[in-house]
Amino acid sequence: MQPGQIVGISSSPGKEELTRAIADAAYRRGAKFVDVAYFDPYVKHSRLQHAAEDTLGWAPPWIGQRMLDLGAMRSANISLSGPPAPGLMDDIDPARAGKDRLPQVPESLQMIHKGYLNWTVGPGPTPVWARLVYPDLDGEAAYTRLWDELAHVLRLDEPDPVAAWQARSADLIANANRLSALHLDALRFRGPGTDLRVGLLPGSKWIAAAMTTADGILFAPNLPSEEIFTTPDPTRTDGYVRATRPLDVAGTVITGLEARFEAGRIFDIRADTGADILAGRCAMDEGAARLGEVALVDASGRIGPLGTVFFDTLLDENAASHIAVGAAYPDAVDESDHDRMNRSTIHIDFMIGGPDVDVTGITTDGTELPVLIGGRWQI
Repeated sequence: MQPGQIVGISSSPGKEELTRAIADAAYRRGAKFVDVAYFDPYVKHSRLQHAAEDTLGWAPPWIGQRMLDLGAMRSANISLSGPPAPGLMDDIDPARAGKDRLPQVPESLQMIHKGYLNWTVGPGPTPVWARLVYPDLDGEAAYTRLWDELAHVLRLDEPDPVAAWQARSADLIANANRLSALHLDALRFRGPGTDLRVGLLPGSKWIAAAMTTADGILFAPNLPSEEIFTTPDPTRTDGYVRATRPLDVAGTVITGLEARFEAGRIFDIRADTGADILAGRCAMDEGAARLGEVALVDASGRIGPLGTVFFDTLLDENAASHIAVGAAYPDAVDESDHDRMNRSTIHIDFMIGGPDVDVTGITTDGTELPVLIGGRWQI
């Protein structure tokens, strides 16, 4: 955050204490103004229960306009993740739930892709989230455990957390540079329930840990971050895949996810719970059923070794390699290939990696090179 910037904070009920602490820190650092937007999932639940179905895809224009204005003013934006009301949407028809994408609005991705915001997403612990993650512990013990594990994965238990993140970021960036230097044509994921080939663009480049705004501000888009990622070719993903962790989509936890890809499009989406929610999202627009990201996570990060399923994409995606349907990141591909990258109003990550899922790189001449074996880098 830069002195004189406007700071937007996206939060939810139950995270007020942390939200206020962030606002206080921002003002101490010289923020011009801190604007807090709380999204209440219980109000969304009422809408999904009672509103006319043909209104569920509508969002008030001022919600998207807020993000456009934050971008136009080159603001900083901080979002707090973590399910605010686990299981709240379980009684809602998935077809109805899939039509309401709030609190996500497409204008957020537009401002991110234009490089107008320096932004980050970080976890906002709550007692209800803690009970979901640690059902065998009582409320106070679960909440303490969540804070302790998050302090560890956020490197707050280091003598100098900033220096610790700088060191980890340098390591991630070095691996990203090594992988970019291979100029791979595709990646292949193989493991239980998975044999997936993801084609890359000629201009695909691997990035990690840090991004830069159009005005040259360096920022960490996610904390924690243990991934390196790139923009794939949206027309060249084929095979089948099994998710290795649950994922949360708009308050619905999707478990046991399996899907197939053909010529870049996802289809035959199956899951123990929540398949219709993901299928609905993948039908939102032409690019929603194609990949916009592929990311690799090695075993030396701090989240995977815990063995904890956090039911939060920010954390769980940094525990394992993953792919994302929907919008691609322009920063992860050369400008010459921007017209070929995937475009969509959604971006949904799901985890497909782990110690028993090996990743092989494929060169343009068909040579296979080991990339991640048993979670360890081979490059």
